[in-house]
Amino acid sequence: MNWYTEQWSQNCRFSIAYDKEIYSEKTAFQQIDFYQGEEFGTFFTLDGLMMVNEKDEFIYHDMIVHPAFATNPGIKKVLIIGGGDGGTAREVLRYSSVEEVVMAEIDERVFRLCQQYLPVTASGVEEDSRMELRFEDGLEYVRNAADQSFDLILVDSTDPISVGEGLFTTEFYNECYRVLNKDGILINQHESPYFAEYAENMKKAHRKIKTIFPITHVYQYHMPTYPSGHWLFGFASKSFDPLKDMDANTWNDFGIKTKYYNTDLHKGAFGLPNYVKEALK
Repeated sequence: MNWYTEQWSQNCRFSIAYDKEIYSEKTAFQQIDFYQGEEFGTFFTLDGLMMVNEKDEFIYHDMIVHPAFATNPGIKKVLIIGGGDGGTAREVLRYSSVEEVVMAEIDERVFRLCQQYLPVTASGVEEDSRMELRFEDGLEYVRNAADQSFDLILVDSTDPISVGEGLFTTEFYNECYRVLNKDGILINQHESPYFAEYAENMKKAHRKIKTIFPITHVYQYHMPTYPSGHWLFGFASKSFDPLKDMDANTWNDFGIKTKYYNTDLHKGAFGLPNYVKEALK
C-alpha cells in the first residue's frame, strides 16, 4: 500500500492510502501530482499539499460560491482569482442569471491537467460561452481591471506561500475593493484557526480586509482533508451583510441542488466558536 503524507504541523501528519500516482509534473510555478485511491478517488497536490479530491471537493466549492449568491441573488459578473481546478467556476456557472465569469489562474497546467484527470471539477467550464479563462497572475489581472467592473470576486487561492503569497496582501485587497461595484462582495480563502501557522495567516488576512471594507465577516466549513478540518472563508462587502440581507426564498427558487450548502447552514456558518472570535478581534 502507498501512502501520501502531509505535514499539518510540526507535530502532526495526515496520511491517505492511494493505489497509484497517475501523473507528476513540475511547472514554472509549482509541483503538481495526481493520485488515485479507494477512499478519496482521484486527488491532486501542489507542492505536496492537498488541493482537491473527488470525495470532498463539493464542500469547499459549495461554500466559496453559494453564500454570496444567497446574500445577493442579483450577481451577474464574477471574477475568480486562482481556482485552477475549475470547481469554483463550475458552481458559479450553475446560475443562469450570471452573464460573465473571468478566471485568472497563474498556472494553466493545473486547469489542463484537471480537465484530463479530474473532470468532476473542470469538465464543461471552458466550453461555457460566459467563461473567460485568463492564465496570468491574479494580482496583475486585478491591477489592470476597470473600476467597479465586477459584482463578486472569489479568491480561490492556495496558502500565502509561493504563487499564493500576493493574494494575501493589503495591495491586493485594495485593488479588489476598487474593482468591485457599489454592492460588490469579496470572498477569500481565510485559512484555518486551529494550528498556529494557519491561525496567524487567518488573523493577518482579517486585519487587512477590515481596514478596507465596511462589512466584514468570517464563516466556517468542515473540510476533512485540509489541516485540522476546520477552515474559514472571509466575506467582505461594500453594502451587503450576509446575515441581514440573506435572501433564502430567492436563493431556494434558483433550484440549485447542492450536497453541502443550504440556507439554514448559511446562518449557522457565521456563528463562530469563541476561540476563533477572540483570535479575530
